[in-house]
Amino acid sequence: MRPHALITNDDSIHSAFLHCLVKAISRDFTVSVAAPAKEQSWIGRAISRRKEVEVVQNLEYFDDDIEAWAVNGTPTDCVNIALGHLINKPVDVVLSGINIGYNTTETLILSSGTVAGAIEGAQWGHPAIAFSKYVPIELFNDIQAANGRTEGMFAKSLKCAGQRALELTNQILKHPPKSGKVVNINFPYETRDDSPIEMTTPAKIRLGSFYKKSSPGRYSFHYSEGTITDSHNQTDRAALERGSISQSLLDFSQIAATNDAAK
Repeated sequence: MRPHALITNDDSIHSAFLHCLVKAISRDFTVSVAAPAKEQSWIGRAISRRKEVEVVQNLEYFDDDIEAWAVNGTPTDCVNIALGHLINKPVDVVLSGINIGYNTTETLILSSGTVAGAIEGAQWGHPAIAFSKYVPIELFNDIQAANGRTEGMFAKSLKCAGQRALELTNQILKHPPKSGKVVNINFPYETRDDSPIEMTTPAKIRLGSFYKKSSPGRYSFHYSEGTITDSHNQTDRAALERGSISQSLLDFSQIAATNDAAK
């Protein structure tokens, strides 16, 4: 029997980056998809407490053998509802992505809806992996507006990222992380069949304010790349700059560790 993967993201069920991951993973896995009906970037681990969450079965984008639902909620909602109510067969791994843009550095990881979807899977005791792909800032807005549709070299790089995601998933499941841990994978701009994989730690960054004043009493979101404050070169961001695939283990089980265990 083929292993079963639940896949979510934060860029919405319409994202070509999600479809790339689903297509690649479905070669070796039975796949179920529960993804946001609308973009949920930067939402972190938010849960829709104050509204009903509508779930619509959506087979429009996927092959007939793939169960898929569009969820009018956050990535955490998607995984929680799918595991608790929608899926009636065992899940072997929860995957989230491929995100449009990297999820590197402590600050961005904690803000990421993509990583949050994987965290929810880990909290249910499943192996969980988040996938993201670096998109240069000059291309980001156009690619996001096109729901991740690309062409030329970048389209080839994205397809390769999907293939590498399948390889990494199979490899990680041979020795899956313990409950409460998430593997965070970031693909470089030019992802190749031979792109090296580096074991990394999330870079420390100082971003400052996320907002700029737009009018009296009003502020609008304004992203800044910030300043990396790490001095070593084995961070997730440094690996991407070298053209490598970054693989970090995020250990959320330590949140509940005793003082002695956390030392």
